Amino acid sequence: MARPRILVTNDDGIDSVGLHVLARAVADLGEVTVVAPDQEFSGAGAAIGALHIMQPEVHSADIDGIDTAWAVSGPPALCVMFARLGAFGSPPDLIVSGINPGANVGRSVYHSGTIGAALTGRNGRIPGLAVSQSVSNFGIEGQAYDEMLAGQKWHAAAEVAAVVAAQMLAEPPPDAGVMNLNVPNLEVDEMKGWRWTKVGEGPPRAVSQAVLEPKLGHEGSYKVKLSWGDEAHPPKETDTGTVMDDRISVAWLSRITALDPQTPHVDAALSRLTTHDPLR
Repeated sequence: MARPRILVTNDDGIDSVGLHVLARAVADLGEVTVVAPDQEFSGAGAAIGALHIMQPEVHSADIDGIDTAWAVSGPPALCVMFARLGAFGSPPDLIVSGINPGANVGRSVYHSGTIGAALTGRNGRIPGLAVSQSVSNFGIEGQAYDEMLAGQKWHAAAEVAAVVAAQMLAEPPPDAGVMNLNVPNLEVDEMKGWRWTKVGEGPPRAVSQAVLEPKLGHEGSYKVKLSWGDEAHPPKETDTGTVMDDRISVAWLSRITALDPQTPHVDAALSRLTTHDPLR
C-alpha cells in the first residue's frame, strides 16, 4: 500500500524552528511534503488573499531531514489550497499545521493561521491537525519575543503531535474533522495529562486596550498602542484553562453551520420586502 501523504505547514514561515521539528517528527508516518509561507503570516486565519493582485510564487526550500519543501508567497491557507488542487503532487491525506509558538485557544481560534490552514483542508475533505505550544511569559510587557521563544521545548510538542497524527491516519476522523491540539511548554513527563476541551472565551492573556498615538511629523496619522491585560483564570474544562493547568488540550473544531432562525422581526421585514417570493 502507498504511504499516506502528509502536508506540513504553518503560519510562522518556512524558516520556523517549530515547523522543521514538527515535519521531522511526523516523517516516519508517511510521505511528508512541507509547504509553508515564505514569511510570517500569523493571524491570517483562513485567508487566501487576493490572488489576482498577489500573483503568488512558489520556491523550493531546504529543510534538514525532509526531501520535499516549498515556500509560497502567500498565507498558510493558500499553501493548503494549492496542495489540495495538486500543485505538489497528489492531494494530502492529512494536514499537520504548526508548531505555533503560543497557544491557539479561546477566541484566538478564530484568527489563527495555524488553525486556518487545517480548516482550509477540511473544505477539500482532508482532515487536519493544528499544533500549538504555550509560551512562558507571553504578553508580559517588556519581554522580548525572541527571549520568550528561547525556552521553547519544541521536541515535546512534536512528540505529542506525532502520536496524535499517527492515530488520525490509522482512524481518519469523521467529516474530515480538524483537531486543535495545544500543548504546555513542558517536557512530556512533566505534563499532568490531557483533556477533551471546549473552546474558551479568551486566551491566557489578552490585549485589553488599543490607543491611537499621533505619529510625529505625519498629521492625521497614528500608531496603535496595544496594552495587555492580566493573566486570565478560565474554567479548567476549556482549552485555555487546560493548557494553563499544564495539561494537553484536545478539541475537535466543527464546521461553520447556520443556527436555527429565531428572528421574527428579520423574518417579517424580509417578507415585506420580497412579497413576490414564490417560496412563501
